[in-house]
Amino acid sequence: MSEPKTPTPTPAGDTYKGWVFKWTNYIKGYQRRWFVLSNGLLSYYRTQAEMGHTCRGTINLATATITVDDACNFVISNGGAQTYHLKASCEVERQRWITALELAKAKAARMQAESDDSGDDFSPSSPTVPPGQGGGAQNSEVQSALRTLGSKVEDLSTCNDLISKHGSALQRSLSELDSLRLTGEAGDKIRQVAERATLFRITSNAMINACRDFLTLAQAHSKRWQKALQAEREQRVRLEETLEQLAKQHNHLERAFRGAAQSNAAVDSKGTAGPGKGEASDEDDDNEFFDAMEEAPEFITVPADPQFHKRSSSNISGFNSEMCSDDQSLTEEPLAINQESPSQEVLPLKKRRTRIPDKPNYSLNLWSIMKNCIGKELSKIPMPVNFNEPISMLQRLSEDLEYHELLDKAGKCQSSLEQMCYVAAFSVSSYSTTVHRTGKPFNPLLGETYELDRRRESGYRSLCEQVSHHPPAAAHHVISDRGWTLRQEITVASKFRGKYLSIMPLGTIHAIFEKGNNHYTWKKVTTTVHNIIVGKLWIDQSGEIDVVNHTTGDRCHLKFAPYSYFSRDVARKVTGVVMDKDGKAHYVLSGTWDEKMEFSRVMQSSRGGENGVEGKQKTVYQTLKAREVWRRNPLLEGAETMYYFTALALSLNEAEEGVAPTDSRRRPDQRLMEDGRWEEANAEKQRLEEKQRIVRREREREAASQRTTSQSEDGVPHDNYNALWFERCEDQITGEQVHIYKGGYWDAKDHGSWDDCPDIF
Repeated sequence: MSEPKTPTPTPAGDTYKGWVFKWTNYIKGYQRRWFVLSNGLLSYYRTQAEMGHTCRGTINLATATITVDDACNFVISNGGAQTYHLKASCEVERQRWITALELAKAKAARMQAESDDSGDDFSPSSPTVPPGQGGGAQNSEVQSALRTLGSKVEDLSTCNDLISKHGSALQRSLSELDSLRLTGEAGDKIRQVAERATLFRITSNAMINACRDFLTLAQAHSKRWQKALQAEREQRVRLEETLEQLAKQHNHLERAFRGAAQSNAAVDSKGTAGPGKGEASDEDDDNEFFDAMEEAPEFITVPADPQFHKRSSSNISGFNSEMCSDDQSLTEEPLAINQESPSQEVLPLKKRRTRIPDKPNYSLNLWSIMKNCIGKELSKIPMPVNFNEPISMLQRLSEDLEYHELLDKAGKCQSSLEQMCYVAAFSVSSYSTTVHRTGKPFNPLLGETYELDRRRESGYRSLCEQVSHHPPAAAHHVISDRGWTLRQEITVASKFRGKYLSIMPLGTIHAIFEKGNNHYTWKKVTTTVHNIIVGKLWIDQSGEIDVVNHTTGDRCHLKFAPYSYFSRDVARKVTGVVMDKDGKAHYVLSGTWDEKMEFSRVMQSSRGGENGVEGKQKTVYQTLKAREVWRRNPLLEGAETMYYFTALALSLNEAEEGVAPTDSRRRPDQRLMEDGRWEEANAEKQRLEEKQRIVRREREREAASQRTTSQSEDGVPHDNYNALWFERCEDQITGEQVHIYKGGYWDAKDHGSWDDCPDIF
């Protein structure tokens, strides 16, 4: 950048000298002193002769403040004991000193900042910039901004040249007028104009110098910021490498210990059960499960005494025969026929698809995306479809009905305690579909719906709707011709912890049976996805479920044991006890959430056996022979190439006529992903999300315009979004604010009337 062609107020070099009046005391007042400004220091002497030996005082301008009192006076202070009250001979002279002092102060501050920066200046071509971090792009952007600033200063410098040129011409003209020796008032006016012109020229020069200093400071600070940013990048890379190395060492130690544990198990003639992958499940950072602290079971079951089996006329034999007859009748029941109309012609059932296109083999590192999301809410993280499975969260909720026949059997039970066993088994069965499913379902758009009409095949109709976006919440309602209704509203909270991903479903599930009017509620447990950083992903379920019959007071407490390499118990174990309202145990349930559940009738219970936690004795239950209440259906051939979908899951996204325009089957990005066109699916996913944001912003503007009126009426702002098929109300059982099906969907489908459905796709 070229320097101005006209001389600045500061002479050549960095030194400015001159006589200035300095306030001394109230007796002597202002005294003339010789001031020297050099290298950011302002010094003064009584005479010029003292410069070689006696300095009367010095102020460092880097930390000083400069203020102007009036036309000729100005003050310089360093904020401490040194303060100079100075007075120039005229306003022009004062302005020259102010300009020189400000320039010297800026230069001194810049030099001090540069001296504080340790190390060499940042080099844009430094090879230490990690690849893929955008360092080159950001540096190029900074350099472009500096070039733009430089060009603007060049323009200002050109303007300064013109101002100086015209100012000199004006001064010459004024000098010519002054040479005419005008007397009186005219001469005073001409001298005043000349002085103002000189002041204007000095101010213009000061403006140009200030702009130049601004550019210099911007360049200096830019280098400091770039060096700080570079240091942060390098530190992050080191932390990522360290974390990945620790994860690999952790996996190596786990494998080594697994081999040692299996060897010990072989010596003890006891097999070590485990999925052969993963680590202990952590629900949160404050409540971590440690493998070394394996928790003992809360109770022990032993076979009942033979005397119970000999009493053929007792209630036990009656119970067994009753259960057998129930199971037999349910197994032999022709479920595809409407039992209420035996004379009605049986229509052929629709053949559902059993295959979808194979999952493409696209390699994408999950850690490369998730490492920037530690501690964040998963629903707010934009994820490519590469980590999804081609179904939505609404369809995933509908998969809870995979083993709906458990509720069919429960609806036929004579005893509420027997019914509780089936309901508890149903609550466990919904997790069996997750054992290999590491893909993330699509987050539904607000207002998205999904219907699952299996009335002819299985006697039920299911409807889901996304009723809230932040937090994401889905309402689900199922009604069955076989005497039961299921409803739930689930909000999924999730946190990425670095090593694992925790998914916490929030909400209550309700099952209501017409027979006996029994009303059951329970919640879901925590799902944990392990090996996010390195290794093969695997899923674990952990936590506790209380299934409560609010009609009778019966209760079943289920415990999902987190997986542990140290445990010799079966992996993915689930245990539970069915008790009546008085706390008496009637059934014991045991099994695994990925394979099967069994129940045993309790004949007698007692305190004894080994001491449990905190020295308490475990309860010993004498039970009859265990009976299987639920077993997982085997996967279809080739399921590993179809996202490990079950037969029901494969049919969930099958196109159907007559569904609502908001149905998940009509979602284009999900359909493109199922067809294997993932790049197009990612682009379509971004389009849908941006469309949803535009609609949300419009809805927020409408709500803001109505908020003043709403607040003036009741003091509470209102949200103007309401679900279409569900209405928000207070649950009479739990007291929670939930969305309950208000009806109308199936009538709208029968008439093909979808005018009220929003355009979300």
